[in-house]
Amino acid sequence: MTKPFIKITESPIEPADELEILKDRASGACSMFLGSVRDENDSLLALHLEHYEGMTQAQITKIADKAVQKWSLNGLRVIHRVGRLLPEDIIVLVAASSAHRTDSIEAVHYVMDYLKTDAPFWKSEETADGSSWVDARDSDHVAKKKWQ
Repeated sequence: MTKPFIKITESPIEPADELEILKDRASGACSMFLGSVRDENDSLLALHLEHYEGMTQAQITKIADKAVQKWSLNGLRVIHRVGRLLPEDIIVLVAASSAHRTDSIEAVHYVMDYLKTDAPFWKSEETADGSSWVDARDSDHVAKKKWQ
């Protein structure tokens, strides 16, 4: 496999383009996860994501490299948005291709579990009442433990 593709961007994510890039003759499976900005209480105006580019890129690369070591992948793409995002905007895409579905599905699941807890992003929610910082959820840490 070639090196995983990692991108941190303020631009919208185009899922169809990313899936097309992963298609090849050796891959019988391509799995993708898209995460969107959710508004659970109908009060979110925007989600702001901040990062320190060098640190964030390095940590996501480390996570992706571990996935490549654990599963037989033909391709792996991780794209994460930063900046001001609105409800329903795609915030993250993780896609993997492999000969068989188990490797691609497991790799995507693994990368997402680690992104939620280990990738250095700082999130704040903007509502009509002001802004507040958002921490990783306890359930995210529990999900990550199954891979250790």
